[in-house]
Amino acid sequence: MSIEFLDPTHESQSDAFAAAKRLASLSGATIAIVSNGKKGTKPFFDAFERELSDRYGVARVVRLTKSNYSAPVEPGLLAESGRWQALIAGIGD
Repeated sequence: MSIEFLDPTHESQSDAFAAAKRLASLSGATIAIVSNGKKGTKPFFDAFERELSDRYGVARVVRLTKSNYSAPVEPGLLAESGRWQALIAGIGD
């Protein structure tokens, strides 16, 4: 019996990747929240959504839930991403 060890690091240099440009303000923005769908995310994101609106002036929060918490987000859920100024990926138990 043999054991195979996998290296989780990216195969190529990460220099080609750049962080997204930061928003100057959240005021008036549309923010998407992608949840992994576990039951603990709903009350947390309810409170987070209120905070985004009340404290930071976010105009709209789009809530999305993945169909499988352990898999990447489905491309169809991101179809409207061109209309959002930011996306927050969240997890919970």
